[in-house]
Amino acid sequence: MSLFKVFDVAGSAMNAQSVRMNVTASNLANAGSVSGDPDKVYRARQPVFSSFSESLANQTGVAGVRLDGVLESTAPLQKIYMPDNPEADADGNVYATNVNTVEEMVNMISASRSYKNNVEMINTTKDLLLQTLSLGR
Repeated sequence: MSLFKVFDVAGSAMNAQSVRMNVTASNLANAGSVSGDPDKVYRARQPVFSSFSESLANQTGVAGVRLDGVLESTAPLQKIYMPDNPEADADGNVYATNVNTVEEMVNMISASRSYKNNVEMINTTKDLLLQTLSLGR
């Protein structure tokens, strides 16, 4: 396997972690949202990834990461009695989002570290390739 294929693998992984960080940031930005209609409340989203191995058909043995989609959480919403809230329904209830801020912060840290690991992998591969080229001098 060529060392140049490492860039493809790390690049697809970095793209996946970038999507993961963006979805997490969106979840955190909407963590305090409420609505009088449970169908209009923001629901937490999570990206779903899988590995792809189109290159395996060419016998290179290289895989990568592919985004399969972004799913909405099916966790129940919080029903809160707030009759003074302008968003409240006829019974005085509002529905709060199902975003778990602690879980989202853990996702953000994990995605950030994974992204950093892939950057390090690219830098190490680049250094190895440069050292290999300098052997011919």
